[in-house]
Amino acid sequence: MPVDNQIYDRDADGWWSDDSHLTLLAGIVPARLQHLERAWVEQLGESIAGATLLDIGCGGGLFAEALAKAGYQVTGIDPSRGSIEAARAHAAAQGLALTYHVASGERLPLPDTSFDIACCCDVLEHVDDVDAVVAEATRVLRPGGLLLYDTVNRTFLSKWVMVRLLQDWSWLRVAPPGLHAWEQFITPAELEATLRRHHLEPRACTGLAPEMGPAATLKRFFDIRKLKRGEITHADLGRSMVFRETRSKALNYMGFAVKAAGG
Repeated sequence: MPVDNQIYDRDADGWWSDDSHLTLLAGIVPARLQHLERAWVEQLGESIAGATLLDIGCGGGLFAEALAKAGYQVTGIDPSRGSIEAARAHAAAQGLALTYHVASGERLPLPDTSFDIACCCDVLEHVDDVDAVVAEATRVLRPGGLLLYDTVNRTFLSKWVMVRLLQDWSWLRVAPPGLHAWEQFITPAELEATLRRHHLEPRACTGLAPEMGPAATLKRFFDIRKLKRGEITHADLGRSMVFRETRSKALNYMGFAVKAAGG
């Protein structure tokens, strides 16, 4: 069964709500931002100030707003009109200057070589055509520009954790059925081949997960049960699930690639 991307229209009002499963995505933002800044400043030696950035699949703007506050000039695109409306409204309320468009990653309404950075975070496992999204991201990047990504690995572990436990089994469910389809998860090797095919040079790639030790895992189980009983909110659970870089890529992984000079 393919993913149900209509979830993002049906639940669009929940992007900035404490009681929506979408709030859980905020826990990944600090790790993404740290990874991007290290890649951009330390590895490429370029200043953040004024860098133009495209957030592909921006949803309600959780990552886009963090990027804008960090000093990037941010444009966000998403095919969910409801999510873009939520993103625009929240940015306006925060006094943030972001540009948003309703569009798909497979067909970006943007000029060639118009961005320093493109981000595909929590996106590639949801799209119909990964190759087309990477091709479009490459097209809008300037030579030497950076593509940041994170996605879900297609492993036995990801099938049980991301699909069975967190979305299919009602007694532990924190995400709606249809949010993920295991068949659409992407292995690091598959993604690296796609990047190279579009003249992107893969660089650092690392695992991405919340604390996974026995004590932390047990606490998370009890926190999920508290959520199911209405004792805590999704936002509370998200704050206890802050993601970090890990050695294991068995669940989520993130990395970046650089567009070749002649790409």
